[in-house]
Amino acid sequence: MDEGPLDAYSRIVVAVARDVTPHVASVRMSRGAGSAVVFTDDGFLLTNAHVVGSGRDGVVVFADGTEARFDVVGADPLSDLAVLKAPDTPSAAVFGDADALRVGQLVIAVGNPLGLAGSVTAGVVSALGRAVPVSSGRVGRVIEDVIQTDAALNPGNSGGALANSNGEVVGINTALAGVGLGLAIPMNSTTQRILSTLMVEGRVRRAYLGVVGVPAPLPDPVAERTGQKAGVRLVQVVRGGPADRAGLHDGDLVLSVARTQVKDAQGIQKQLFAEAIGLPLPVTVLRNGAMVDVIATPTELTA
Repeated sequence: MDEGPLDAYSRIVVAVARDVTPHVASVRMSRGAGSAVVFTDDGFLLTNAHVVGSGRDGVVVFADGTEARFDVVGADPLSDLAVLKAPDTPSAAVFGDADALRVGQLVIAVGNPLGLAGSVTAGVVSALGRAVPVSSGRVGRVIEDVIQTDAALNPGNSGGALANSNGEVVGINTALAGVGLGLAIPMNSTTQRILSTLMVEGRVRRAYLGVVGVPAPLPDPVAERTGQKAGVRLVQVVRGGPADRAGLHDGDLVLSVARTQVKDAQGIQKQLFAEAIGLPLPVTVLRNGAMVDVIATPTELTA
């Protein structure tokens, strides 16, 4: 195709749309619709857990009109991720690392809003590290570390691809939070781990502490002593939960979990997979200017 008349921005968007669209499908189920992205060459696809809901199968339709029936392999409502399996899909999309994204960077969304297959919108990364509350379940459940973009998203985009200018899928579009405000789950090591677990086990077991936290800077003397600039301020410790029983309090500034420094809620979540259930978990917090060590015993997160 002759791209001579196109400006540099348009050439990037056109190239990404050309490369990514064949790997994005429309998801059709009895309860609704959405989008999905081919994750492996042997027919595993990614979408949102809220797209599949309690459904177990459906049909994916690609931009070239190819259709295939799929089964739901597993879903994880806490991360809003689900894995599908279908025969004879196109090859996998190219995936990138969302941890390398920067605010202001160009991103392109590919999906099927309102049933319009292969729709493409473009925008920028508006913010990183957002947290989105989950509508059901225990207090403190949020989807962590979400990408915010102003690329236009509409119903049906959920489960579609958010790609960078190299055509690498760096996020899975998950929600429209308001006018001009779209959200996507980042493709990073934590997401890859969740997806691998879903592919093998069909669900993700997690440990539960019962805290809600936000990033907060450390006082200069503590930052100098620890070499750590930020921690996680606990804005809510769920009454009767493992953190509460261990003696953690609202306002505590978490420095480390499992002897690993944390600077955001995702850092805590990385320590709360199945292997932490029922085992002593050391947590160090800053309280009233002093470092306090506690031992919490996470329980299994239940619906």
